[in-house]
Amino acid sequence: LGRIMNNSSSTLVTEFVLLGFPELHHLRGLLFVLFLTIYVVTILENLVVVGTIRASCQLHTPMYFFLANLSVLETLYTSVTVPKLLAGLLVQVSTISFSGCLTQLFLFLSLGSSECFLLATMACDRYLAICRPLHYPAIMNSRLCLHLALSAWLGGFLASFVSMALISQLRFCGPNILNHFFCDISPLLWLSCSDTTAIEMLDFVAALAVLMTSLLVTTISYAHILATVLRIPRGPGRRKAFSTCASHLAVVAIFYTTTTFMYARPHAISSFDVNKLVSVFYSVVTPLLNPVIYCLRNRDIREALAKLLQAPGP
Repeated sequence: LGRIMNNSSSTLVTEFVLLGFPELHHLRGLLFVLFLTIYVVTILENLVVVGTIRASCQLHTPMYFFLANLSVLETLYTSVTVPKLLAGLLVQVSTISFSGCLTQLFLFLSLGSSECFLLATMACDRYLAICRPLHYPAIMNSRLCLHLALSAWLGGFLASFVSMALISQLRFCGPNILNHFFCDISPLLWLSCSDTTAIEMLDFVAALAVLMTSLLVTTISYAHILATVLRIPRGPGRRKAFSTCASHLAVVAIFYTTTTFMYARPHAISSFDVNKLVSVFYSVVTPLLNPVIYCLRNRDIREALAKLLQAPGP
């Protein structure tokens, strides 16, 4: 299963076989329809969010600017893994080249790290809006918002270079059957014929640095926000603040729970059934739920979308 390349001292794998879900082989058709539906709905949701924010002047604020970035990021994030998953469900043996595998892993880690930084940036934005409302317009101007968004994107790509630099040093001499539906760190480490002890620990430290730094910023910001909101008299202002914060916290809780479980650990998970189940949740299900939790239940976005649908012309 898969080709190999002769080297002077050993044989190196040049192609991996993505095992996917062999225990559900008899349900491949149903799984294809299910994942295709989820993928299409996810793309449409995020396109609606981005289009609505772009076309509605009342949504040209820092919060919605970051929400639009989050929608673009999650569209790319789910597009890194799901198309290959769908293709694998249509063939008997799903393969991916060694370079393609590393590229997929690099993009997946980069976009995941960017989402960590973007969620932390959004938490800081909400902190300034709720806790420092008088200074908020002067601080969060369009130039700073653009710089923060670019920093989140670039920060994710730079952070992923650490893990990829480590993984690129590994040797893969066979077997080449990767027990996953995409190229992730844990199954790759299991296939390596190199000593992965030091790389696992260094990768753990790199993942912990990204996750814990962004989570710490988010936690501190929302601790201050909660203290401020509790001092607001009961009324529409307090309910709106709670609603906005609750949506963000729901997204943060889902994202950080799954990614911390998968990546912020000193050893690779030995049960790949658990690995794949959690991976399906954060790479397929979470991008489907986030636009609903964060945007489409938002009153401002619903009103703006209704106005756009009722407006004459294209």
